[in-house]
Amino acid sequence: MPMPFDQQTDIPDEALLVLYANGDAGAAQTLTLRFTPRVFAQAFRMLGNRADAEDVAQEALIRLCKIAPVWRQGEAKVTTWLYRVVANLATDRLRKARGVALDAIAEPEDSAKSVSETMQDRARQTALNAALNTLPDRQKEAVVLRHIEGLGNPEIAEVMDISVEAVESLTARGKRALAQALAGQRDALGYTDG
Repeated sequence: MPMPFDQQTDIPDEALLVLYANGDAGAAQTLTLRFTPRVFAQAFRMLGNRADAEDVAQEALIRLCKIAPVWRQGEAKVTTWLYRVVANLATDRLRKARGVALDAIAEPEDSAKSVSETMQDRARQTALNAALNTLPDRQKEAVVLRHIEGLGNPEIAEVMDISVEAVESLTARGKRALAQALAGQRDALGYTDG
């Protein structure tokens, strides 16, 4: 049974795409509402024409819907793929409208991280996970909910069935323990004070 629309707004893009591919119309609505402003803005910045930007945005979202059944999770972020499609569609439209050679149009900037940045991000994530695993379970839960999942202290208190003050204490002790566990790795993880 499809999930109601109002419960889908916090679902990650890839998960929504899978839900849509499995016939969830609410997921399609959520994806459309989430992405339309972004892809329209990108297309408008490239094209400078509202009607053309609307056409490009619509075509990009149609292509996203068509690719949903064969989407391979983990290969690319949905937004990265979608921005690339918008850039390509807008570039094609510019080339046709102006009769400009493709080589004369600037290549859209690649927003993907470099290999070294990706490797550093993975090393940081691995170090953080290892440090988190040294914390007592309740501290770890509070720190993850607060600083990784982004929940507020009242929400965490409700999830953990404890007081807000207890959440504050757990997260403070957990952060101190993490800082201590990671202190010797600053240089290796690419963190500098300058």
